[in-house]
Amino acid sequence: MGQKKLVRFKAIENYQNVLQYPDDIKGKWKNHFKNENSITLELACGKGEYSVNLGREHKDRNFIGVDLKGNRIYIGAKTALKENLENVAFMRTQIGQINQYFEVGEVAEIWIVFSDPFLKKPKNRLTHPRFLHLYQQILQPGAKIHLKTDSPVLYDFTLETIEEQGCIIHENIADIYGKGKATGALAIQTFYEKMHLADGRLINYVCFSLPQKEIIIPPKKKKDESPEAE
Repeated sequence: MGQKKLVRFKAIENYQNVLQYPDDIKGKWKNHFKNENSITLELACGKGEYSVNLGREHKDRNFIGVDLKGNRIYIGAKTALKENLENVAFMRTQIGQINQYFEVGEVAEIWIVFSDPFLKKPKNRLTHPRFLHLYQQILQPGAKIHLKTDSPVLYDFTLETIEEQGCIIHENIADIYGKGKATGALAIQTFYEKMHLADGRLINYVCFSLPQKEIIIPPKKKKDESPEAE
C-alpha cells in the first residue's frame, strides 16, 4: 500500500463522520446523526460526491456514503468535516453485508452512481437480484433506487432485472445530457462522470422502487452453464 493511502487510512480512523465496520449501529443511526431525519445511502460512493452535494442541498435529510475503499472515502469525509456537514457520514464496509447495519425501513432512498458494471461477474452488480433482496430488507416501502451509469451493459441489465422482478419504474432516461435532463440531483458530476463525459460516453439513468413481493434470487449456475464456459 502506498504512503498516501496509509496516511488516508490513518486519518479516517479519527474522523467522527466515518464508521468502519461498526458493530452496534443497526437501528441506531438517529443517535449518530442526533436526529430522526430520513436516510439516503450512496452505495459504492467512491469519493462521496453525491453524499456531500446532496447533504449541502438537503440539510433536513441524512446521507451515508458506503464503500470498501477507505482512501476514497477520505476525500468526501474530509470535505464534509471541513464544511461542517453534520448530516453526511461515511461507512466503510462491504455492500453485500448492508442489511447488517440497518433495520427494516430505516433507509428512505438509495443512489448507485457509476458503480463497477462487473462485465464478467453479473452477480456482483449492485442491481443484481441478490443485492435488491438485501435492499428490500432495509428500505421503506416504495423507497426509490436511483442508478446513474455510463455502462450500457449495467443499464440494460438493470432494466431487465426490473422487469423480471416486477419493480416499478418512476423514471427512465437514456442519455440524460443529450435529452437535457441532467438537472437537479442528476446534475451532480462525480470524478468518474467527468472522465466519462470527456470520453464522449452517454450517461443513462433509471429510478425505480422494489415490489411488495419478495425479490427472487436466481439459482447459481453450474460451472458448465456459465457464460464464461460457453
